[in-house]
Amino acid sequence: MLADALEHLVRGVVDHPDDVVVRDKQLRRGSVLEVRVHPDDLGKVIGRGGRTATAFRTVISALSGSGGTRIDFVDVDRPSARR
Repeated sequence: MLADALEHLVRGVVDHPDDVVVRDKQLRRGSVLEVRVHPDDLGKVIGRGGRTATAFRTVISALSGSGGTRIDFVDVDRPSARR
């Protein structure tokens, strides 16, 4: 549910919505939502001074409750460290 909500929000901000992919990873430290976007859209998703990324994190943390979900933003050209 959180991944779908975040994907919907991110698709509304970017120029290449078809390149947006959100994956939910369960790690030992908790849940991580990995957002992959087109390289040209990375600046839009992060925003000036990180304000847009902070807004995404605020909305998702409000939806998740006390679960504490982390969000990582990466571009589609950057290889994933873990697959």
